[in-house]
Amino acid sequence: MERIASFCVDHTRLLPGMYLSRQDGDVLTWDIRMKLPNQGDYLSTGAAHTLEHLFATYARNSAWSQGVIYVGPMGCRTGFYLLTRGLTPAEALALTVESFRFMASYDGPIPGASEVECGNWQDMDLPAARAEAAAMVPVLEALTADQLHYQD
Repeated sequence: MERIASFCVDHTRLLPGMYLSRQDGDVLTWDIRMKLPNQGDYLSTGAAHTLEHLFATYARNSAWSQGVIYVGPMGCRTGFYLLTRGLTPAEALALTVESFRFMASYDGPIPGASEVECGNWQDMDLPAARAEAAAMVPVLEALTADQLHYQD
């Protein structure tokens, strides 16, 4: 089988940040890397699940909602993918910064966290999710739209 694009990134050199992972026509896939790969410090499942619910809900209710296709966690638990259409890199970055600020300060019921709405609704950890988002905010705030690419 052909090797997929995300496996072509050198994960031994990857730092926390936001990167354009791939472009398929007008769909942009953003790699929002929160953890250093293969270093033993990963998002807990409860934190990742909570962040997924908060990030997706916020993004789909933001000023950029029409450009949001998908928000979801990486299986390796080092970050998230954000798929957009029609958003500039600056808009995708602004959306991500706003989303992480929102998640870092969120204190309320987790959207979609009920037996009817979610297949594993009890596996949530809001305090851990807030802490992970808060740690990522300064990383994202330090970026500019022209820096959203993998380093060679």
